[in-house]
Amino acid sequence: MIKNIDKDTLAEALARNTLDDIPQPKSDAKEIVGLVKSSGHINGYQLSDGSTVSKEEGVALARNGEIKGVGIAHRKDTEYLKSLPDGSESNNLGNLPSVSG
Repeated sequence: MIKNIDKDTLAEALARNTLDDIPQPKSDAKEIVGLVKSSGHINGYQLSDGSTVSKEEGVALARNGEIKGVGIAHRKDTEYLKSLPDGSESNNLGNLPSVSG
């Protein structure tokens, strides 16, 4: 017997399944508020304290619980951050403003 599954719940579960790691954020973890881009590619992240970090530094900070709302994924040999699915499109990393690093 197939249960009725909410489409949003299923989409969230599938999105979380693409992540390699979902670190537990510390209580004072920062948020990503902007993307540092060059030629359309994300090179880093602007954090809620105004600092900017490289993509690699962002992954390390997230892994240590210092950035909230993100999981770690990879493409080939490169790790990067992805928003945790929460049903809201407005806070997805791809919808954040671009900033200069």
